[in-house]
Amino acid sequence: MAKDMTLLWGSGSPPCWRVMIALEEKGLQGYNSKQLSFEKGEHKGKEVLAINPRGQLPAFKHGNITLNESYGACLYLEEQFKNQGNKLTPENKAEVALMYQRMFEGLSLFDKIKQSLFYDRFVPENERHDSAKKRNAEGLKDEIKIWEGYMQTTGPYLAGKSFSLADVIVFPVVAFLFRFGLNEEHFPKLAAYHNTVKDRPSVKNTWPSNWKDSPGMDTLKNL
Repeated sequence: MAKDMTLLWGSGSPPCWRVMIALEEKGLQGYNSKQLSFEKGEHKGKEVLAINPRGQLPAFKHGNITLNESYGACLYLEEQFKNQGNKLTPENKAEVALMYQRMFEGLSLFDKIKQSLFYDRFVPENERHDSAKKRNAEGLKDEIKIWEGYMQTTGPYLAGKSFSLADVIVFPVVAFLFRFGLNEEHFPKLAAYHNTVKDRPSVKNTWPSNWKDSPGMDTLKNL
């Protein structure tokens, strides 16, 4: 079954990583996996463009079905293989609602990360302003505080007692924060969540290869 699946991905990318975690959770190992290099611009190559005209990763195919949005791919895998592997949707309707809420709130968290950490990459040098950098950093800190607050009232997972699609989708973004040096003492509940989920087999088996071979950064240590 997994032999009909192909995933083109880049290491360290939260959108790519979440699809890999979903495949592991559903017991779909053995799919056609091809790692591409962002640094070499391979995500803009013909192979990716033939699947995803935007030249972005991940690019996922199941037979003749193409899914290039990572949220869509994760939802598809849970729906199509609901009776295989680990169930990623809670039984309790309140937890289902919370799962969807946290999933889509994850977009806000990732947007704040990109605005702050990659400001120099996306904004031309002559258009950069220190005030904008400060505002973006403050916006990211405020967003992280929201998630720290969530984990004070919910747990041990994002939607309650069970690991769910919310964790599949948002955990890679949380791990990204700690990769960039988020201070565990400043955000202890979020750190506890990170330390719990990082040991889950599906996460350990798909941990970004470039993270294994290099130290993290301290960009966010003073946030």
